[in-house]
Amino acid sequence: MRTAFPQPRLAVSGLALAWLLVAAGPASRAQAEDAAATTQTPAPKEEAKVRMELYGAVMLDMGYQSKQNDPNWFDVVRPSKLPAFENQFGADGRFFAGVRQSRIGTKAFIPTSKGEIKTTFEWELFGTGVDAGQTTFRLRHAWGEMGQFGAGQTNSPFMDGEVFPNSIEYWGPNGMVYFANVQLRWTPWTSGDSNFMIALERPGASADQGVYAGRIALQGVTGRFPLPDLSAHYKQAGKWGYVQLAGIVRKMKWDDLNADPFDLSGEATGWGLNLSSTLKIGKKCVPKLAVVYGEGIENYMNDAPVDVGVQNNFQDRVRPVIGKALPIFGLLAFLDLNWSARWTSTLGYSMADIDNSDAQAANAFKKGQYALANLLYYPTPDLFLGPEIQWAKRENFRDGFSSDDLRLQFSV
Repeated sequence: MRTAFPQPRLAVSGLALAWLLVAAGPASRAQAEDAAATTQTPAPKEEAKVRMELYGAVMLDMGYQSKQNDPNWFDVVRPSKLPAFENQFGADGRFFAGVRQSRIGTKAFIPTSKGEIKTTFEWELFGTGVDAGQTTFRLRHAWGEMGQFGAGQTNSPFMDGEVFPNSIEYWGPNGMVYFANVQLRWTPWTSGDSNFMIALERPGASADQGVYAGRIALQGVTGRFPLPDLSAHYKQAGKWGYVQLAGIVRKMKWDDLNADPFDLSGEATGWGLNLSSTLKIGKKCVPKLAVVYGEGIENYMNDAPVDVGVQNNFQDRVRPVIGKALPIFGLLAFLDLNWSARWTSTLGYSMADIDNSDAQAANAFKKGQYALANLLYYPTPDLFLGPEIQWAKRENFRDGFSSDDLRLQFSV
C-alpha cells in the first residue's frame, strides 16, 4: 500500500501580517499590502488520504447433538455429512465447542485520480479442505474494486448473500447458492441498491464414479476446464425490499489418458438459475426467500456433494459409461424477526434435492433438509448471546436409508 503525505506549507498568520502593516513605514506598508494581496489566496484543498478499517468478531459456539455426523464437521449442520449407513460415525450423542466462527478483516479506501480503490482482506478460523475440522486461518475475501470493475476473491454474482438468515449455525441453509470464488467482475449499471453485474469465475467441479469407483479404466480419467464460468445477476430494489435473478453457465470436460480399448472422454454443460428476494414487512418482519434449479452446479451450492455422476451407456462398447451433469433443485424460506433493539429471532427451512444418475451408488446423497429457530439477546450492539435449535435430515439415492440430527447450540 502506498500512502500520499501532504507537502509542508509555510503560512503567515493574520496577527503577524497586521503587525507588519502597523510597524512598517509608508513604503514598507504599501509593500506589505501588496504582499498581503499576494498571500491571501485560497488555501489548496487538503489531499485525500488513504483510510483503513479493522474489523472482526470473536465467537464461541457450544452445544449438544442428539445423533452423529462426520467428525470433521462437528460444529455445523450439513445434511450431506450425516451418516450414509447405520452408525457410520459411531454412537449417538455428542457435546461440541469451538471458536471457529471468529474472524478478522481489513478494508482500505485508496483515492486516485481515476476514482477510489476499495479493498477487502478477510480471514476466519474455520478450516476446510485438508484443514477440515481444524481451527486454522481460512481466506474468505481478497477483493479489490474501482468504479465498475472488481477483481480477486469474493461472493459469486450467482449467489445472494442477503438471504442468509440471522442464525448462529455457521454453515447455513443447504438449499441456497453460497460460494466465494476467484473472479473478474464488471458492474455496468448501479442505481441505489439495484444493479447488474457479470463475472468470469474460476472453474471447478467434482465427479462421482459411483458403482465403478476403483476400476482401472476410470483411474486415468482426469477433469479439464477449458473456459471460465460465466455468471451474472440483475437486482431490482425498492422500499419494499428487492428481487434478484442470477444465472450461470459452465463447461466441464474430462479426458481419458488410458491406453485401452475404451474412450471415456466426455463433456457436460452446467447451468443454473437462482431467484431470490428479501422483503420488508414493517420493521420487525423480514422474509428471506430463494429458489434455485440447474445442472452441474453443485459446487456453487451451500451443501451438495458432486457436479457430475456416472451414467450407464452399455449400447456403446467403446464408451460404456458417460458423465452426467446432475440436476439439482434447492429452496430457502426464512423469517427474521426483530422484536426490539435487544431481542431477535429467526426461523425457517431449506432443502436440496438431486436427480441422481443411474450408476451412482445406492447410498449416494439424494436429498437434504435443514431447519432452525433461535432467540438472540443483544445487551449492547457489539455483543449477542442466545440459543438455537437445529435439525437436518439426509436421504440416500435408492437403498431406503435416511438419517437425521437434532442439535441445541448456544453462542456468544
